[in-house]
Amino acid sequence: MGAHGPTADIRHRQLRGSKLRQRGKRYYSSRMVINVFDHKAFFAAIESRRRDQHLSWPALAAAVWDQSRVLNEQHDDHPISPATIRKMADGTSCQHALFLLRWLDVPPEAFIALPQPGTVGIPLPSANPSQRLRWSLRKLYGELNAARTARGDTWEQTANRLQCTPSQLTGLRTAKFTTGMELAMRITQALRRPAADFVYAASR
Repeated sequence: MGAHGPTADIRHRQLRGSKLRQRGKRYYSSRMVINVFDHKAFFAAIESRRRDQHLSWPALAAAVWDQSRVLNEQHDDHPISPATIRKMADGTSCQHALFLLRWLDVPPEAFIALPQPGTVGIPLPSANPSQRLRWSLRKLYGELNAARTARGDTWEQTANRLQCTPSQLTGLRTAKFTTGMELAMRITQALRRPAADFVYAASR
């Protein structure tokens, strides 16, 4: 591919985006090319490891759930189902994705074709059997809102850049559990922050 092909254009857009307003070490660019989380690549990695370990779908679900076996014994939480995992090629919630990312031991940026600089190779927090990885949606909302305010943008303008609706973004402030994995990763990439900054090991 020549110097004027799609790759060169992406690099040019990223360079221009990096020159926009800086807020501390956080960036939010209207011209940034945000590559989405690849659900099919994520599912392919799950399927490859499942086959390598000769696990049936129910056995995989059990193995994933057993990562938090102590926590599970303390609370009557509903385990992840084989059907939920099998549907991940078509999309999943950000919280369900963490179950499998923990099992794969990879950060979600591994499934973005061209992740933003500074977001690559940052591992998710470690969790022991008495913990479960969770997204802090309130923190995600707070950082996005701060970047939006710094730019003087409306929620509608921000939603247009992230290819979603304003209510999907404002709803993060009060969301009790989850949002879509694709949207969560669009936001982290727009902020040029690794997903690990918004994930924690929860004991409940």
